[in-house]
Amino acid sequence: MSMKAILKQLAASVCSVLALGAIHNAAADTSGNTEILLNWAERTYPQYFPTHQVTQTINPWLYRYYPETGIYAGVNSGDSSAYVLGGPWGESPARIDTLASLIAQITNSGGNGSVPACNAANAPAGLFYTQNGNVVNVTTNGQCIPLPSSNNLCQAPPQSAATGISALTSTSVTSFKFDGVSINIPGIPNPIESLGKQFSNSKFCTINAPTEGINLTVHSDVCFDMTAQFEGQPDDIPGVVVTPPITMTTKSTTTSQQVSDCFATDADSVFDALTNEFWIKQNGTFVKQSS
Repeated sequence: MSMKAILKQLAASVCSVLALGAIHNAAADTSGNTEILLNWAERTYPQYFPTHQVTQTINPWLYRYYPETGIYAGVNSGDSSAYVLGGPWGESPARIDTLASLIAQITNSGGNGSVPACNAANAPAGLFYTQNGNVVNVTTNGQCIPLPSSNNLCQAPPQSAATGISALTSTSVTSFKFDGVSINIPGIPNPIESLGKQFSNSKFCTINAPTEGINLTVHSDVCFDMTAQFEGQPDDIPGVVVTPPITMTTKSTTTSQQVSDCFATDADSVFDALTNEFWIKQNGTFVKQSS
C-alpha cells in the first residue's frame, strides 16, 4: 500500500471533537513544532534523512519524504505523535513518541531545531528556528535571553565547496522596545534608539552562500536581556533612571538577494561561508578581521 493510501486510510479513522478555535491554535502549535522536529532530525540523523525536504500535508498528517532512503517522517495531528515509515521501520507507520515529548528532549539536549538556511549550531540557548520553504522564523518564544554577540540571527551554514554565490542580506525593524532604562536629557538624542537601530538595522553580505540563502526571508521576534551590559555603570546620572531587568524586544524582517560582488555593496560586513573569513567596513573600506 502506498504512503498516500496509508495516510488517507488513517485520516479517515481520526474523529475530531475540538472546537474550531482550539483546532486552529493546536494546528499552529503542531505545525511549528513539526518543523522544529523534522529540521532537527535532518541535522541529527542524515543517514536516514539526508536532504532537506519541504513538509507536506494530508490531514491529519504533516510529513516529509526522503527519496534517497525511501523513508517518510511526520506527525499525526490527531494524536500529536511522531511516526516514521520505511527503511528500518518497515512498511507500517511506527510511532516514535509524542510531539511534545520529542520537542522537550530536543530543548533539554541543547538542540534548537536548526534549519537548512541558517547555521544555528552556536545559537544561544532559548533561540528557536523554524523554516517553511524560503521563509525562516526566529523567536525567543516570549522569553528574554542574554544579548548575543552578533545581530546576524541567520548566518550561512559552513560550505565544503565554493558555490560562487554572493548574497546581500538587509534587515529592517518593524518594532522596537527598550525597557529598564529611561533617558530624558534635554538637548541630547536618546542613545537607546540609536542602539536599537544600530543593532537591528544592518546589511551583511555572504560569499559562497548556499542556494538556500537566495531569496530568503527571515522574520524574527526576539527579546534580549541586556542587564549585564549595564552593570558597573553609574546609576546617579541626571535624567537617567535604571530599573532592571533591562531588555530589548525587536521584531524585524530580513531579506536576501544575489549580488555579483559583496565588496561592491553597501554591506556593513562580509563573511565567506567557505573559508570563514570575515570583513568589517571601517571608514568606507572592508577590513579583514583576524581569526
